[in-house]
Amino acid sequence: MNPALWVSKTGLSAQDTNMSTISNNLANVNTTGFKRDRAVFQDLLYQVKRQPGGLNTQNTELPSGLQLGTGVRVVGTVKQFTQGNLQITEQPLDMAVNGRGFLQVQLPDGQTAYTRDGQFQLNSDGDVVNPSGYALEPNINIPENATNVTIGRDGTVTAVTDDQAAPINLGQITLVDFINPQGLQAIGNNLFKQTNASGDPTEGEPGLAGLGSLEQGSIESSNVEVVEELVNMITTQRAYEMNSKVVSTVDQMLQFITNNIG
Repeated sequence: MNPALWVSKTGLSAQDTNMSTISNNLANVNTTGFKRDRAVFQDLLYQVKRQPGGLNTQNTELPSGLQLGTGVRVVGTVKQFTQGNLQITEQPLDMAVNGRGFLQVQLPDGQTAYTRDGQFQLNSDGDVVNPSGYALEPNINIPENATNVTIGRDGTVTAVTDDQAAPINLGQITLVDFINPQGLQAIGNNLFKQTNASGDPTEGEPGLAGLGSLEQGSIESSNVEVVEELVNMITTQRAYEMNSKVVSTVDQMLQFITNNIG
């Protein structure tokens, strides 16, 4: 079988995966705190017919050799943790991380997940939770008679109650950062989990030690650039078409041999 068929097959498969990545980015163009993915390609093994630098005679060597590639594959997808635009919502429990860092929420199994989605609400107990009902860590409880909840840029949460004129301190929101955020595992619901690749989380006060600050009444938009994704979609489509053309051309070559040699 002509090896070009198998090479083009790997190209079709890789471009199909790339298109899936682009479509997921576009699908999440309005997802709060979403970070776009980029597909990473690598060429496959080479069949070395003539070794570069091999001796052609006793006194001469091959300057380049003969190496035949066997195709391409997608080896991973990389999250692009660039800052998204900040949207003003004027909701007191909405908060955006302006800079590096992740907010922490507690999953039902007790593990900690990390997010850039700062849309928070209250549950029936007055705890601050995300849209899925997972509690913010460290836990912040808002009294029933609290008004004018304020979240400082450093994460300090205060509120005024009916029976006390002075604001009361309700707790401190902290952020965490990772040496390699791209190593985090996306688990859906705008959440990430720690992996061996991401390293251990480093917790700190917002605005210090390289961590971003908190912006109350704001949320971070998706960092997907629609125009860039559309351009990537076009180039991916053209690459897919060219690989399909290789399959068609090889088929015509084999058909010619079949019809004319016998």
